[in-house]
Amino acid sequence: MTWATTLRLVALAVAGTLWLASPVMAANRAAIERAFQKFLAEQIWPEAAAVGVSRSTFNKALSRVTLDWDLPELVPPGTDAPHTVEHQAEFRSPGAYFNQGNLNTQVAIGRKLLAQWKKTIDAIESRFGVRGEILVAIWARESSFGRAAIPHNAIRTLATRAFIGRRKEKFRPELVAALQIVENGDVSPANMKSSWAGALGQPQFLPTHYLAYAVDFDGDGRRNIWTSVPDTLASIANFLLHHGWDPERGWGIEASIPASVPCHLEGPEQGRGMKDWDDLGVTFFDGRTLPRVEQNREAFLLMPAGRHGPAFIVSGNFHVIKDYNYSDLYALYVGHLADRFGNNRPFGSKWSKVGGFSRADVAAMQRQFEAQGHDVGGADGLVGFKTRVTVGRWQEQNGDKVTCLPDARMVRSIH
Repeated sequence: MTWATTLRLVALAVAGTLWLASPVMAANRAAIERAFQKFLAEQIWPEAAAVGVSRSTFNKALSRVTLDWDLPELVPPGTDAPHTVEHQAEFRSPGAYFNQGNLNTQVAIGRKLLAQWKKTIDAIESRFGVRGEILVAIWARESSFGRAAIPHNAIRTLATRAFIGRRKEKFRPELVAALQIVENGDVSPANMKSSWAGALGQPQFLPTHYLAYAVDFDGDGRRNIWTSVPDTLASIANFLLHHGWDPERGWGIEASIPASVPCHLEGPEQGRGMKDWDDLGVTFFDGRTLPRVEQNREAFLLMPAGRHGPAFIVSGNFHVIKDYNYSDLYALYVGHLADRFGNNRPFGSKWSKVGGFSRADVAAMQRQFEAQGHDVGGADGLVGFKTRVTVGRWQEQNGDKVTCLPDARMVRSIH
């Protein structure tokens, strides 16, 4: 999590606390807390018991837990919207995600850690087939190599979200999974630390992911993703392996895309053989031909800023990284940082400054597209690949310059 994100969340939490401090909310809080205890006793306990959680573990974890009213995205009874503003104020250029100062710092730290943990990383690579640089890049992005504060009590966070969170249905099974982790003896409730969203430890696994993918790689009998580097890196590798990581392929390359190649050919649903991209005139950014060894393998066009930034040809491994965090920019950041541990070189193409509209504006545009039958990946206000593809096709059909990224005029004209 970046410092900017941290500061924004602090501001949102403060705003949410002030909102909840209103007289009406203060009067209702005690009643909501009582309903919360009833929810734990009558709904969560039977579900936990059904998967092997003992009464003693349940009581140890939850007997003194109260709601954490300072968390963002809460929807207490009697309200119909989260008490924090979910949408960022303005859409910013994807280039802001790739701050060169931050990248250079992470490269310097990552290189030292790759050397320090070389024996362990080599053993993880041998067992799981995932490059150490990819693992360390995810480690960097998720918890700043384990140096970021992970301050929340996971049980309290997950219980709060399961009862009055915006996505209660998602967090209810995560709370039960967290109780299973305690039952298994890997960590005590007090030491199970999470982010504000309930993600655990250095790799930021949700509890269900912990149960499925966490690994005891240091051999101490516990799957410890809070303080053990070997367990953290091996758990990340195990996740990627189980989501289809191909050890024979990289994640992708920066490419030069001729103007004759429509930018709306982007996305995992429009893959084609590397030879097909070569036949269309696509090359490495520096003009070299695409890898010969990859000629018969499926690859995908990625243009996170449309025609306003770097373009890439990526492998299926890129989309495996997206399974870890469903964001094009996240997966691109991980692949790019992993490459820079070897050669600390920025992208060859520059990111243009784009934006001038709010995330709410984008969501409204997406709803209009959905009403017309287009699949934009949901009206979430984010310009993901499905939205970019739809924008590109709309621009082409309406005689506009095809950039596959909306501008302020377009966003508002489609409302």
